[in-house]
Amino acid sequence: MPERRRPRWPLRQWITVTIGAAIAICVTSIVIGALAIASLSDNQHQLVDRIDPAVQEALRLDNALLDQESGVRGYVLTADPVFLDPYHEGIGRQEDAVTSLRELVRGHAELIAELERVAWHISLWRKEYATPVIDLVQADVEEPQKPLPERTEAAKQRFDAVRGASNRLQTGLERVRAESREALDRATNRVVVVSVAVAVVLLLIFVLLTLVLRGAVVGPLTSLAGQVRRVSDGDFQHAPKVTGPQEIVTLADGVDSMRRRILDELAAQREINAELDLRTEDLARSNSELEQFAYVASHDLQEPLRKVASFCQLLERRYKGQLDERADQYIGFAVDGAKRMQVLINDLLAFSRVGRHVNDHVLLSAADIVEQAKVNLAHALEDAGAEVEVGDLPVVRGEAALLTAVFQNLIGNAVKFRGEELPRISVEAVRDGDFYEFSVSDNGIGIEPEYAERVFVIFQRLHGKEEYPGTGIGLAMCRKIIEYHGGRIWLDQEYASGTRFRFTLPVPDTLDAEDAEDAEAPPTPDRSEETQ
Repeated sequence: MPERRRPRWPLRQWITVTIGAAIAICVTSIVIGALAIASLSDNQHQLVDRIDPAVQEALRLDNALLDQESGVRGYVLTADPVFLDPYHEGIGRQEDAVTSLRELVRGHAELIAELERVAWHISLWRKEYATPVIDLVQADVEEPQKPLPERTEAAKQRFDAVRGASNRLQTGLERVRAESREALDRATNRVVVVSVAVAVVLLLIFVLLTLVLRGAVVGPLTSLAGQVRRVSDGDFQHAPKVTGPQEIVTLADGVDSMRRRILDELAAQREINAELDLRTEDLARSNSELEQFAYVASHDLQEPLRKVASFCQLLERRYKGQLDERADQYIGFAVDGAKRMQVLINDLLAFSRVGRHVNDHVLLSAADIVEQAKVNLAHALEDAGAEVEVGDLPVVRGEAALLTAVFQNLIGNAVKFRGEELPRISVEAVRDGDFYEFSVSDNGIGIEPEYAERVFVIFQRLHGKEEYPGTGIGLAMCRKIIEYHGGRIWLDQEYASGTRFRFTLPVPDTLDAEDAEDAEAPPTPDRSEETQ
């Protein structure tokens, strides 16, 4: 096995580290994004919830101050107490505004200082001008006295100081408001930048994971799959070579180990096949020699056996009644033995001929074949009073003489092994996939299930020759003929009303109506005697 450079980390560790790094980057991105969003929220809260309301309160404070100054001035000019209402209301609004501003600008020392300066100036204005003037006017209601000019100028200067402090407070608030708005804009930009950065980082992580999986998993697996496909196509000498994670290299080692094992088994199988080929040739040669021997032996025995039978028959005709009874019996035994030997040799010769001389298989009408078999068995059927019912039979492909012999043997056995009732024989066929299944049934003595295979063995007889004549070759020859035609034959063991043999023949590859009409009728075979 070729050496492979094993990686430092297995695939699980590669994936774990990659996913861990991706998670860390994602968490960092999320934290940064959260901080940016929190900063945005703080700046928004500072501007919307504190600075903007503080500006509004500063305007309320300024209006309250103006109401106080207007109320005092109107009261001084008219001495009408109605003008004191804006003055007193302005004091209340001033106090509320100052209280609210202290809370809203908490944390801004310069604004707090300006606010306190405004409160101090307005307090000083009321102490030095507003309160004394109001008291003076109230004391001399019938003939109010105008404030002294110098006192009015001082009051104006004092209120101008109040207005100046209020203006500086509003200017400070506007400056803080502008700074907060800039901070809010910067926080918004940071959120946008962080969002884009997070999206880019996630995209990079996806690309990184894709590249890692492609380089560490998909690439090696694709390479391994291609090499395995090459081996499966027949190039067993190719050893898979892969680099990558440890699991894929281990998988490649397993594939290579399987490849080497297949090579070893293939080499062993080739040796076995070579030995089987030799034995098959020997067996084929032996079978050919045995068939040739059987053919030659049966053929060469015909002449001397015919001579023996002829001379025995001459002895029987010439000297019958001239010798004693035992001599006549001996001559009868000799004649009978010679006749049976002649029948046996003829059957053996017919059995050995099956498949030796291959003729073209042609389309044949099975109904015509059965009809020819009935013609050959006409005398036996008539003597036994047998009835043969033939169903719808298909067209098959084969040798007419051999298939006729099959039906002739099966129908002849049904007549031979009949019971007390007159023989009733039925020949039928059905299609089963790529085969036609034929059946030949009778109401005879039947066959026990334990003999279902024995009846197809050559020379095997279930009855003595005194009970039923025959050589024991008929069913063996039927099996040989059916197997020669690509089918099989067997005894139906579930049939209990007599005997039923079933056999199959292949459905012709191409068969249409014209072929069926052109199917050849079987010729009359040379022999018409049943042999089972």
